[in-house]
Amino acid sequence: MADRPLTLMAVHAHPDDEATGTGGVLARYAAEGIRTVLVTCTDGGCGDGPGGVKPGDPGHDPAAVALMRRKELEASCDVLKVSDLEMLDYADSGMVGWPSNDAPGSFWQTPVQEGATRLAELMRYYRPDVVVTYDENGFYGHPDHIQAHRITMAALEMTALAPKVYWTTMPRSMMRRFGEIMREFHEDMPEPDPAEAAAMAEIGLPDDEITTWVDTIAFSGQKFDALAAHASQGENIFFLKMGKERFGELMGMETFVRVQDATGAAVPENDLFAGLR
Repeated sequence: MADRPLTLMAVHAHPDDEATGTGGVLARYAAEGIRTVLVTCTDGGCGDGPGGVKPGDPGHDPAAVALMRRKELEASCDVLKVSDLEMLDYADSGMVGWPSNDAPGSFWQTPVQEGATRLAELMRYYRPDVVVTYDENGFYGHPDHIQAHRITMAALEMTALAPKVYWTTMPRSMMRRFGEIMREFHEDMPEPDPAEAAAMAEIGLPDDEITTWVDTIAFSGQKFDALAAHASQGENIFFLKMGKERFGELMGMETFVRVQDATGAAVPENDLFAGLR
C-alpha cells in the first residue's frame, strides 16, 4: 500500500445522507490524511424544491431540485474535506409507496447488476481499504438506501478487492434518546400508533451487537455544517433544530457493524481502519 493512500469509500443514496450517518468519519479520516471517496447514487430530485414545495405539488421541478442539491452536496463535501465525489445520477425513487418508485430510470427500478457494474469500476479505480454503506433494510426501509446496499454488496463480489466492509447503524439506546429529544422539541407531537412504535423499535441494533464505535466528537461541528449546507432540505433535517452544541453532544459517536474483514482486528473496535495501519 506504499504507492497509494489508505482509502475510505462511502456509498450513499441521496445528497445529505453522507452528512447524517458518516459526516463524522469522513471529516475525521480526511483530517488523518486518508483519502475519502463519496459515491452518491441518486440525484435527490424527490427532495423539497425552493420554498419547501413538495414532490408532486405544482411548481416542483425534479430536474431543478437535482441541480440545486448537487450544489449543496458539493458544498457539504467541501466542509467534510471529501477527497473525491462520484455521482451515479440515478433518478431519486422517493419514499416507500411514492409513484416515483415505479418510474422508469429511477434507482429502485435499475437492475442491480447495472448499478453494481458501474460501482465496481469505481472500486477498481479507487481500491478502497474500507467500504461503508447501509444494511439490507437501508437502515429504515427507504427504497434507494436498500438499492445502495444491494449494488454495493454486488459490486464487491465483482472485484478482486477485499476491503473491510461496514454497514451504518445506531444503538437502540441512542434511538430511544432521539425519541425523547424529538418530543422535547415538539411538545405537541402525538404518540405513535402501536404498529409505528413497533417498527421504530426495530431500527438500529442492540448496543452489544454493534462492532464499531468511532469517536467523531471533535468533528461534530463540521458534521453540523455539512448538514446545514443542504439548506433546501432543512425542514426535513431534524438535527439542525438542536443547535451546534447539543448536536455535538448527541452526534459525536458514529456506529457501524462490520460485515467483512481480512485483518483479524478484534471487535468491538474504535477505528474503521483497525488492522490496516
